[in-house]
Amino acid sequence: MKNENHNNWEEDQRKKEITMTSSDSRFNQTLRNVQGLLKGRSIPGKVLLTRRSDPLDDSNLKESPPNYERSYSYNDAGTSDRMAKEVEDEVRNTSLQTTTTIVNKLKVSTSNIDHTSKEVQKSSIGARATDSARLAKFTKELSGTTIILEKLRELAWSGIPDYMRPLIWRLILGYAPPNSDRREGVLRRKRLEYLDCVSQYYDIPDSERSDDEINMLRQIAVDCPRTVPDVPFFQQVQVQKSLERILYTWAIRHPASGYVQGINDLVTPFLVVFLSEHLEGSIDNWSISDLPSEKISNVEADCFWCLSKLLDGMQDHYTFAQPGIQRLVFKLKELVRRIDEPVSRHMEEQGLEFLQFAFRWFNCLLIREIPFHLVTRLWDTYLAEGDALPDFLVYIFASFLLTWSDKLQELEFQDMVLFLQHLPTHNWTHQELETVLSRAFMWHMWEPIYIVIVFGSLSMSLWIDQRRKSLE
Repeated sequence: MKNENHNNWEEDQRKKEITMTSSDSRFNQTLRNVQGLLKGRSIPGKVLLTRRSDPLDDSNLKESPPNYERSYSYNDAGTSDRMAKEVEDEVRNTSLQTTTTIVNKLKVSTSNIDHTSKEVQKSSIGARATDSARLAKFTKELSGTTIILEKLRELAWSGIPDYMRPLIWRLILGYAPPNSDRREGVLRRKRLEYLDCVSQYYDIPDSERSDDEINMLRQIAVDCPRTVPDVPFFQQVQVQKSLERILYTWAIRHPASGYVQGINDLVTPFLVVFLSEHLEGSIDNWSISDLPSEKISNVEADCFWCLSKLLDGMQDHYTFAQPGIQRLVFKLKELVRRIDEPVSRHMEEQGLEFLQFAFRWFNCLLIREIPFHLVTRLWDTYLAEGDALPDFLVYIFASFLLTWSDKLQELEFQDMVLFLQHLPTHNWTHQELETVLSRAFMWHMWEPIYIVIVFGSLSMSLWIDQRRKSLE
C-alpha cells in the first residue's frame, strides 16, 4: 500500500512538473513572440505608414489576441491546476479587455500599413506626398474657411507636398490661425513684432549690451558659419546674418535658456521651407541676395515664431544642464534594452554610454545625422506630432539606432563610438527614412499592449505558482 501511495505521489509530482514546464515554455514563447514583434520582424520590409482616421478592420483585431495568449490544457493538470486555469482565464480576460481598450483608443490615429510592392516603391519619393489622392485630401482640408488642424496633422504625418509645406507648417505649429479670414492680418502683425524685436535687441551697439549678451552674440556669430557646412547655401554671408538675427533675438526673448549650441541647426529647416516660397529650383542654386529686404524680413519672422512654437514644447531641453534631453536619453536606453536586448547588452559590456552619442541626436533633432534633403520630410512628422513630439522622438531615435543593430554588435568601444559619430547615411533616400518612421510608429503603437501582455502575463504566472503552492 505504501508503495502504491508513493507511486501515486511521484506520478502527481511528475504531472505538476510537466504542467509547470509546459506553462513556462508557453510563457517564454509568448515573450519571444512579442519581442519579435517589437523588433520589427512582422514588418514586411520597407513599409509606408499613412495616418488617417479610417477605422481599423475589426477582423484583424480579432485575429491578433490568440498570438499572444498563453494556452493551458485541462488535460495537463489535476484539480488545483484547473483552479489555476480559471484564475488565469479571469486575469487574462482582464488583460485582453485592457488591450482592447488601448487598441480602440488608437483606432482614430493609427495608420493603415500598405504591404503592396507598389506602395513600397512610392515611399522612395517621400511618403506619397505627391500621390493624387493625398493631394486631393490636402487641398480639401486647406480649402475650408476654418481648417481642422487635427485632420491636417494626420495627413502631414506621412509627408507634405513641397509647395504646401510653408503654409501647413505655419498652421500646425499654431503660428498662422486656422481661420483664413484672420490669417493675413495675424501674419502681418507678427512680422512687424519681429522687426520691432530686432530693432530693440539686435540693431544696437555693444555698449548697450551686458557682458553676457555680448558673449552670447559672439558665440552665435561663431556657430552660424558651422551650421550645415556641407550645404553651400548656408555659407552665404547674408544667410548667416539672418540666422544670427533670428537666434540672438530668440535668445534675448527666452532668458531662461538663452542661446544653446544646437539651436542654430533647428532654424535651418524653417529657413529653407519659408524661402522656398520665393526661390525656385534646387537649394544649390539659391541666392538670398536675389530677394528684396522685405521678403527676407518676412522669412526671418516666420522662422523666429515657428522656432519659438517648436521649442515651447521642449523648454527643459535647453535650460541649464538640459535635463529634458538627459531624461529622454535615459528613456531611449531603456527602450533599446526592451526592443533589442543583445545590442543593449553589448553596448553596456563595451562601456558605451548613450549620452556619448544620443545627446547630440536630441539636441539637434537628427539634423546632423541624415542628408539635409531628407530633413524637411522628417520634420513633417515631427511637427505633426505636436506636444507629443518629445516622447515620440525616443521611438524614432531607437528605430534609427537599431537600423545598425547587427553592425554595432560586431564593434568594440572605440570603433563603435566612431561609427555612431559618422553614421553611413550619406546615400540615404526617402525610402530608408520612411522605414525608420514606420518602425518607430509600430513600436510606439504596440508598447502599451506589450506592457499589458508581458507584465500582465508575468504577474499572472507568479500568482498561479503561488496559488499552486498554497494548495499543495
